Amino acid sequence: MSFTVDATLPAILFPGQGSQTPGMRDLVAARSPELLERCVRLVGEDPFARVTESTRFAQPAIFCASMAAWDALGVRAGAAAGHSLGEIAALTAAGVFDADDALGLVVERGRLMAEADDAGGMLALVGGTIEDAEAIAAEAGVTVANDNAPGQVVLSGPREALERAEAAAAERGRRALGVDVAGAFHSPAMEPAVAPFRAALDAVEVREPRFTVVSCASAKPFGDVRSELSCALTRPVRWRETVLALHAAGATRFVEPGPGKLLARMGKRILPGVPVEAPKEPVHA
Repeated sequence: MSFTVDATLPAILFPGQGSQTPGMRDLVAARSPELLERCVRLVGEDPFARVTESTRFAQPAIFCASMAAWDALGVRAGAAAGHSLGEIAALTAAGVFDADDALGLVVERGRLMAEADDAGGMLALVGGTIEDAEAIAAEAGVTVANDNAPGQVVLSGPREALERAEAAAAERGRRALGVDVAGAFHSPAMEPAVAPFRAALDAVEVREPRFTVVSCASAKPFGDVRSELSCALTRPVRWRETVLALHAAGATRFVEPGPGKLLARMGKRILPGVPVEAPKEPVHA
C-alpha cells in the first residue's frame, strides 16, 4: 500500500515501554490533570509510583505522559506512528480514539499482557542484523519481537529458550542483553490477550484519522484498526521498516513528544542525517 505524507509537517513518533522518565508524572499533572485522575481510578492506584514493576503500571503511565507531551508540543502532524503501546497514543492524537476511551484500552491492554505470561522475557541483540536474529531465534526456539534499528533487534520467548539464544548469539560473536520486562511480549505467549483486547476495542468508537497513522506491525497505514491493534500483540514490531516507510512517503522531519528519547536515538540510526527531535518535557501548563 503506497501512501504520501505532507513533507512540510513533522511525522510524530510515540514511544512504548521502557521510555519512562522521572519527571513524566509532573508533566501529566500539569497538562492533563483529568487524564491523570482517570488513570489512577482505572488502574486502582497511581501507576507512576510502580512504573518499573509491571507492564500493568507502565503502559497507562507512559500513555498519559505521551498524550500530555503531545498536547504541550502544539504542532500539526503530517503523519504519525507508535512503537507498540505508542500506537494507541498515535491513533488518539489523530482523532481515531477519544482520549478517555484510549486510556481505558491502554489499562486493559497492560492488564491482559501482564496476565498472559509472566514466565517469559526478552533479549536484545546488539550489533547484529535482522538475519542474525532470525537465525538465532530459529535455533533457540524464540521469536523475533522487535526490529528496532540497525544493530538493535529484540528476541522474545520462554526464559530457558532465551538462555539458548544468548549462547547461540555468543557463538556468532554477537552480544546479547536481557531486557527488563516480565513477559514474552510480541510473541505467541501473548495469544491469551488477543481476544479480550479485541472485545475491548469493539466496545469503543473508531473514527477516521485526521492524518495518516502507520502501523508498526505492518509498516503500512492502518486499515482495520481493531483487528490490527489486537493482532499486533503477538506480531513483531517492525519499527525500522515503519520509519523508513514514513520517510519514503515524504516525511523529512520526525518528532518524538516524549517521554524519553529512545525513538529519537533509534531514528538517527535508521535515517542518518534526517532530523529526529525529542523536545524536553515541559512541566508547567
